[in-house]
Amino acid sequence: MALAGQPSGYTHLRPRGVPTVGQLATAAREAATVLGRPALWPPWRRRWQLAPRPARRRAGGRMRVTVVALEPNDFVALPRLGGHGRPAPGTDVLHLAHGHAHTVVSTPDGEMRAVQELGAGRVRVLGEASRHRLINTGADTAVVVRVTGP
Repeated sequence: MALAGQPSGYTHLRPRGVPTVGQLATAAREAATVLGRPALWPPWRRRWQLAPRPARRRAGGRMRVTVVALEPNDFVALPRLGGHGRPAPGTDVLHLAHGHAHTVVSTPDGEMRAVQELGAGRVRVLGEASRHRLINTGADTAVVVRVTGP
């Protein structure tokens, strides 16, 4: 039995802090800085994958750092990172490490709602209301970092 507002003694029941948008953005910027070197770019294209360890080093707590590399005119969806086939709640933060890219927001029936540039040195915070796609609109490989909170 536990009293309201009192610690329970069970470590698995203690409240965990949720990262703020500022912490997610800082982690994305630092990971993008590390991924500025082509030697650390992901080996597979058009697939979200766990960022290399040096890029994840500063993202502590409950943050997940993933990265994607897109060839010119390639695109990739931004699926939620949930378990057991369910969408995960939380916030996605994108940061461009190299190249040029745009995010496209669409409705469930495929109608485009917005196209926004993912500018160099800028962080894009995505909500979970719409479907998002990331498109490489440049002539070089685009490398984008994604940091997701719970």
